Amino acid sequence: MSVVLGESNMGNGVLKSGTTTVGLVFRDGVVLAADKKTTMGYMVESKESKKIYRVDEHIGISVAGMVGDILTMVRLLRAQFKLYRLERGPIPVRAAATLISTILHGSKFFPYLVHLVVGGYDSKPRLFSFDALGGYSTKDRYYSTGSGSPFAYGVLEAGYREGLSKDEAVRLAVKAVRAAAERDIGSGFGIDAVVIDKKGYSEVPAQEIKRIA
Repeated sequence: MSVVLGESNMGNGVLKSGTTTVGLVFRDGVVLAADKKTTMGYMVESKESKKIYRVDEHIGISVAGMVGDILTMVRLLRAQFKLYRLERGPIPVRAAATLISTILHGSKFFPYLVHLVVGGYDSKPRLFSFDALGGYSTKDRYYSTGSGSPFAYGVLEAGYREGLSKDEAVRLAVKAVRAAAERDIGSGFGIDAVVIDKKGYSEVPAQEIKRIA
């Protein structure tokens, strides 16, 4: 049985598991946040799972789905973005999104079982949400994935506004994940958060997250 961070169909049965990730745009950048629980069927497989990855110096992704597919996708994107950087400089975030969409769509008959939120900063903050077949959305200023997303969206809908500061955005993202962890059985065991702005990719200190949560 494979370890999962979301919901996936496995053969003739349905393996339901959970996670909660959140991405939102603030005035000067993007915040990504996620819980730490990984499940395997009805068992908690890990309490310290990583669900946010840096794929370039100015781009991060939050992930839900099959762990093997997630790690393969992360390795592939890091390699592609590094090659682009060596040849042309930092990849524009929208170009990175197009590449991710193409990779996912090109594998649709044997798909990567992932749901991604991609955040980055080039000339401005940018945020994208991807399904497993490469479809993506850019219209909203915040997204959530995983089984806890309905609870997270409730907090985001109530608390989001244009022009949030970095501190306000981090607080809102952490509160959204925390709300999901309180009600979604597949989410919990702490929160990770990162900020991506003109200074690059940086992790929010654990003590700061603990204080907010």
